[in-house]
Amino acid sequence: MTPVAGDSPLAAMTHADMATLAREYLMAGHMIDRAGMPHLIGPWGRDVMTEVAIDEWMGASPVYTRRMQQALRFTGTDVATMFKGMQLDVGAPPEFLDFRYTVHDADHGEFRLDHCGALMDVEPMGDDFVLAMCHTIEDPTFEATACASNPQARMTPVHRPPRSPADRHPHCHWTLTIDHDAEPLAMPATAHHIATSLAASVVVEAVGTDTGDHWGRSDYAGDLDPDLRMEDFSSPTLSVIAQEACVQAHLLVLSFQAAIAARFGVDAATDVCRRQFTGVAGLVAGRLVRAFDLKPGPDGLARLLRLHPAFGPLSYVDWRVAITNGTVRASVGPCDALVETAGDTWLGLLVAGHTEPLAAIARELDDRYDVHGVDPVANEVAAWEFSIGEVRHPQFDDVTLARFSTGDAFEFTRTGRRNHQGHQ
Repeated sequence: MTPVAGDSPLAAMTHADMATLAREYLMAGHMIDRAGMPHLIGPWGRDVMTEVAIDEWMGASPVYTRRMQQALRFTGTDVATMFKGMQLDVGAPPEFLDFRYTVHDADHGEFRLDHCGALMDVEPMGDDFVLAMCHTIEDPTFEATACASNPQARMTPVHRPPRSPADRHPHCHWTLTIDHDAEPLAMPATAHHIATSLAASVVVEAVGTDTGDHWGRSDYAGDLDPDLRMEDFSSPTLSVIAQEACVQAHLLVLSFQAAIAARFGVDAATDVCRRQFTGVAGLVAGRLVRAFDLKPGPDGLARLLRLHPAFGPLSYVDWRVAITNGTVRASVGPCDALVETAGDTWLGLLVAGHTEPLAAIARELDDRYDVHGVDPVANEVAAWEFSIGEVRHPQFDDVTLARFSTGDAFEFTRTGRRNHQGHQ
């Protein structure tokens, strides 16, 4: 049995591929909501969906914002620090949510969204859904994100959707002010719960090396770069960003699961999260297939399983992929994701027998793939093998629902390194 691509799928990546992966992982985290929310709207309606979304983001974002600040060494309480955190947040993947930032001084700034992919997803559903996302959800979750940097920060809309006129640009415009006389905002109770999770404290280490060109940023200290690109970071730093994006996704899932369980019980939360996982697993796999030009066959499937952000970082998810006699085998060993203290994880769903997400991933390469559990060997908790059958399987309904999002086919264009003057 031969392991695929070494201990980490990031270890042998080129700088360009690492930058691509970091962007894709930020987008993948954002797609989690697109995969989960339809399963709330159906049985419980828009109002419950809105409540769960608020709890989900308020629980996770303060925790992962502080993690990214510490990882890239840009901690602080000023406006620039807050904007940097938003640039590296799965809630605002670059270009798909095209935030444009202006810092006036340490206490004052503004941002606009020249393009909001989330709005493009919701706008066709009508003004009630737009108001739910852009007002009811946004106000408390922006405050929760602000708490991670400065509890006296206040975000105030200049304008926001519903758009009037219908093609208004920018899509929204906000100011950010540090009000030193304001009552400090309290950290949300949901964030305190998520902060106790094992995911919140997982250690991420840099992977890979730069060869030839060593000028890439090793952190995000210094001034805010309004046109930040992943290529501007060094390969080891990109590996940290990518792994932190995976952690952000796991924290979101834990927060989402907790919000549903608190209202409807653990069984309902498990069912919704299983379908959420299936939907986003297939959508993200399709994006990775296109981004890395993966081909059908054992090598392509093995690489896809290694790259998928659901199975990272390896310090949290002990995920193993190997090829034996042309058969791809995936397994999981003992790890924090299987003994998570804050709730059920996606990996726990797989181990419990819900293998639809694995099939959804494989079928992005070949719709004839089947997956079945096999006996684990030493130091494994569970294992699965993939085989190609005779039947072409239709796309899972959960994947079809997730692909309602324009993020499924969205293409990044603002790529490539720039020199020190900020030009490509």
